[in-house]
Amino acid sequence: MSAGPHDPLEGFDTTIHAPHRLRACALLEAAGEAEFGLVQTKLDLSASALSKHVTVLMDAGYVEQRKAVRDTRQRVWLRLTKRGRAAYRGHLAALRAIVEPSD
Repeated sequence: MSAGPHDPLEGFDTTIHAPHRLRACALLEAAGEAEFGLVQTKLDLSASALSKHVTVLMDAGYVEQRKAVRDTRQRVWLRLTKRGRAAYRGHLAALRAIVEPSD
């Protein structure tokens, strides 16, 4: 069965759906750009666990990173790409359609 125009699964994105990736996308959507350490703190994840989720999102073209020196240390900032923002918004719309079906 394929997704049609009224199919609640249209826009559902399994890459984003994983809870930590969904939360990371929500944070980045709201913030525009956030330092890796802030995302790590907000999501209460280890650096390695967050790095794995970010890698999945980057491989999908949903997140990009910017590296720069701040306070004499190299820092990494994350942000959603245009494609990532569209996928995140499409996923949210699909979730809404699933939990709030129209008649």
